[in-house]
Amino acid sequence: MTQHYRIGVMFSTTGPYSVVPHSMLNGALLAVAEAVPGVAIEPVVVNPGGDLARYAELSRELLQSGIRHVVGCYTSSSRKEVIPCFEKHDALLWYPSHYEGFESSNNVIYTGASPNQHVLPLVDHMLAHVGTSAFCIGSNYIWAWENTRIFREAMLAQGGRVLAERYVPVGDTEFDQVVEAILEARPSFVFNNLIGISNYAFFRAFRAACTARGIDQPRVIPVASCTLSEPELEEIGTEAVDGHLSSSVYFSSLATPASSAFTRAYRETFPDGPSTSADAEASYIAMKLLVLALAEAGTDDVEAVKQAVTRQHLVAPQGEVRIDPQTLHAYLTPRIGISNLESRFDILVEAPGPVRPDPYLVQSSPRYAVAPRNTSLKVVR
Repeated sequence: MTQHYRIGVMFSTTGPYSVVPHSMLNGALLAVAEAVPGVAIEPVVVNPGGDLARYAELSRELLQSGIRHVVGCYTSSSRKEVIPCFEKHDALLWYPSHYEGFESSNNVIYTGASPNQHVLPLVDHMLAHVGTSAFCIGSNYIWAWENTRIFREAMLAQGGRVLAERYVPVGDTEFDQVVEAILEARPSFVFNNLIGISNYAFFRAFRAACTARGIDQPRVIPVASCTLSEPELEEIGTEAVDGHLSSSVYFSSLATPASSAFTRAYRETFPDGPSTSADAEASYIAMKLLVLALAEAGTDDVEAVKQAVTRQHLVAPQGEVRIDPQTLHAYLTPRIGISNLESRFDILVEAPGPVRPDPYLVQSSPRYAVAPRNTSLKVVR
């Protein structure tokens, strides 16, 4: 007998950071389209439009309508805005975005990367292969603040330096002063935590300023991010798209059967884009795990589904993924890529297998240089 469930899907497909959430919506809907015996899903899609207050309002509407599971949210501010509502209604938020960690809720399943799965591997790579000084720039909200703090502590613990930090409002596109400050400081690299249209404007402005001064920007002052993905490369434009480093658990260029099948199905289902990305894969994983857990549990009861999801082993596009029962975060495989002129990433290094999530950096604290990282990346090319 087939069980029918209504599942909320909440992403801001309009607003200042809409490109990546649009790919996340596509990833979740692709998972819905892949049938699982005994389960039929009706996705109830809502769009907060990047308005923080709308996230809480729409969450209440979904949960008061009887929905018990919602796949959604991209920014950390939106996640934190809705968690109290999910705790009040004893529902589950399936959060599919890399984030800054230092959080654990019994009402959230986290399928995006934790800080030990993206920022710490990036620090190790940059110190070993690029240089020891960084200039940090980010959007002025919790993701950039906290991710930069973790980055700073990890850099200092290993003898690196953070020369300066700058934060701009979400949606700001004026970067002349920030670019001048970077060129004056001459760091080994820029650590970038901008999102949305601010991100694209910065890359264009920084490349243009460097070119005007005869500076080979990717070689002399590369930009490293934990958020940069394929849809955003396409938004940056060909004049500034290449040579940027990104720490992620998935790139669409990954040459595995599961990845190839995922990207092919995604292109066929959503020919108008945006391109697939680590965030789209994370929302695909979230929905797949949710559907598998519903099938095993035979109910959408929150506790039953939470127990069932920790028993799932999913062969995802990035590799094997499973949920840690202690933290409700995902085991994921860290990778570092460099962007090319085709708006894709060439994978430079990757972990040999899934890495246990450590959202509080208990096992991999960057505060001490001798702390175990629990992540060893191998060279891909």
